[in-house]
Amino acid sequence: MYPRVRPILLPNSADFESLPLVKPTGFREYDARWWFGCHGSSNAPELNLMGAQAVGIGIGTLARRRGVPMEIVTGHDFRGYSSAVKMALVSGLMAAGMRVHDIGLALSPMAYFAQFKLDCACVAMVTASHNENGWTGIKMGFERPVTFGPDEMSALKEIVLSGDFDLAGGGSYYFHEDFARYYIDELTRRPKINRKLKVVVACGNGTAGAFAPAILQALGCEVIPLDTQLDHSFPRYNPNPEDMAMLHAMGEAVGTHRADIAFGFDGDGDRCGVVDNVGRELFADKVGVLLARDLAKIHGPSLFVVDVKSTGLFSSDPALKQLGAEVDYWKTGHSYIKRRVRDLKALAGFEKSGHFFFNAPIGRGYDDGLVTAIAVMDMLDRNPGKTLADLYEEMPQTWSSPTMAPYCRDEVKYDVVERIMRRFTTMKEIGEMVAGQPISELLTVNGVRVTTSDGTWGLVRASSNKPELVVVIESPVSKLRMHEMFSAIDSVIRQNPEVGAYNQSI
Repeated sequence: MYPRVRPILLPNSADFESLPLVKPTGFREYDARWWFGCHGSSNAPELNLMGAQAVGIGIGTLARRRGVPMEIVTGHDFRGYSSAVKMALVSGLMAAGMRVHDIGLALSPMAYFAQFKLDCACVAMVTASHNENGWTGIKMGFERPVTFGPDEMSALKEIVLSGDFDLAGGGSYYFHEDFARYYIDELTRRPKINRKLKVVVACGNGTAGAFAPAILQALGCEVIPLDTQLDHSFPRYNPNPEDMAMLHAMGEAVGTHRADIAFGFDGDGDRCGVVDNVGRELFADKVGVLLARDLAKIHGPSLFVVDVKSTGLFSSDPALKQLGAEVDYWKTGHSYIKRRVRDLKALAGFEKSGHFFFNAPIGRGYDDGLVTAIAVMDMLDRNPGKTLADLYEEMPQTWSSPTMAPYCRDEVKYDVVERIMRRFTTMKEIGEMVAGQPISELLTVNGVRVTTSDGTWGLVRASSNKPELVVVIESPVSKLRMHEMFSAIDSVIRQNPEVGAYNQSI
């Protein structure tokens, strides 16, 4: 028998130490995120250690019922509590009969790599990625190189919340000491970069600081470390390459050190942000266009998958059209794009958030920020007479917002987006203008992406891993049109009183 999980427990109580706490909203679309708590926070915890154990039992139960081999890779990111959460998870996995391969402190792509290296179908990586200190979570998969989607997450949620566990027992545990050396060898066992690149490596004091500088140095780069010391309080900014604070710091470092490029890695190293040699922040979707141009020249007409937050240049860029490149716009989320890249046998997939996915011969299909950085450096190698700024300026200009996130509770955010989608659908049907122009297209594969007749577009969707909405704007016409579209989109959003303030705005 195992105690039934509780959705709410008061901390500093006997029940909190004796019963599993698992808030249902922590089971998100394709991974799990809970507020675990940190010193000085008044927010109530959404998970305790016994709750993490219950989730481990649930993962093992689901694996057994789906006929998956009962072996699993696990690791943890650098936070003050991640190791404890992982060991609680491990005890649950073992109770359900799984053989656990623990690789210790790791990046998420290191755990994905371990699935291949250790010939292990399953993975459960304890990480809250770029979320603030106090969050924890799990990225899970039963089939390399893909991770859970909504079907698996719904099944896991039902098992855990209902207590429908198979406590088979018989599990075991093996710790792989210094596993990181295999991952580092995987990325550096190749020719060095020919160009003498001076590279700023920014890690936001997250896990990547333990690995990224050494890997890029081994490839022949002169590395300028920026916030690479491990510090889970994230004293300067969250390790999030979509966050303008991190991008601005990278730009300043490029100017100070006269660097050729800056790479910024998120908290678990599966995303990469880029700043060029003039200190300009390049949103990841634009970097994706550059990489698509470069790769299509080498591999011929190729298919690329991109998320709905990404630039319209993927479908309108004359250079990509001339190279015969095709594009598939799909749902935002590392799990969705990863699976779509695999299913369509695309050469690569790009997300505006900085998750990039490369199939063979470039990568193994999963998202790895360091593989992305290496692909960008290889692109520079193939263009020895051009800087990254030169390559960027060859693209048609568009004006893009950063990813903006107004607060919206997990319990209502999907309903709010549904209302917003219905509102824009009605506006299109009756011919109502948006930012002074008629709606030419509504893309509703993930939230709603509203495009007007001049190609300016705005997206509203629910965040998959935080209590907030996601808003992105782009115009191929002007900065003014970008701002006009934002005002129009925001005016519809504000018709819903559940939506709060933005984390950043234009």
